[in-house]
Amino acid sequence: MIIQLSEDRIWFPSPELADEDGLLAIGGDLSAQRLLLAYRNGIFPWFSEGDPILWYAPHERFVLFPEKLKVSSSMLKILRSDSFRITYDQAFTEVINACAISSRKGQAGTWITDTMKSAYIHLHDLGYAHSVEVWENDILVGGLYGVQVNHVFCGESMFARVSNASKVALIYLCQNHHFNLIDCQVYTSHLDSMGADFISLEEYLALLNKI
Repeated sequence: MIIQLSEDRIWFPSPELADEDGLLAIGGDLSAQRLLLAYRNGIFPWFSEGDPILWYAPHERFVLFPEKLKVSSSMLKILRSDSFRITYDQAFTEVINACAISSRKGQAGTWITDTMKSAYIHLHDLGYAHSVEVWENDILVGGLYGVQVNHVFCGESMFARVSNASKVALIYLCQNHHFNLIDCQVYTSHLDSMGADFISLEEYLALLNKI
């Protein structure tokens, strides 16, 4: 049974109660307090413009352990070429805006609504959401953003305007920050090729709450 949330009370049912597709609850709001509670319990919002807020807690989580990152020989050459400049938390708003307008294979539109953007920009201002920016000739050509919970980076979205820019952002995140786990949320072949794999919700929650 999908739980209906109200805006008056900030809480979530146990993530184990999610349906087979991972849908756990509907409604509520995107306040910083509710978003942080969600991420700390392995829950994230995912919905389209005009729909109610949907909260998910997949029974299997697609994740990347930084030490298992796979970097191809061609990517190593790109990284050594210094063709990209990489920064951290220098252009969060620009990154989320770029993610929102990036076309996705098999998707007609974006789930990053104006309300979502405002909510995550607020989380960034509070120090909980972070971004990686990839620049080419001082032009933003790729990046990613997500929410940090303890030593887990809960990735939300990435984009690339030139080939390999999003891969460069992910490699940087794995190699230059002390995260024990990168949460990719759902499967993509792109992330699979870089070493991501599935773990159970139970294992994910244990890692999420490990200090």
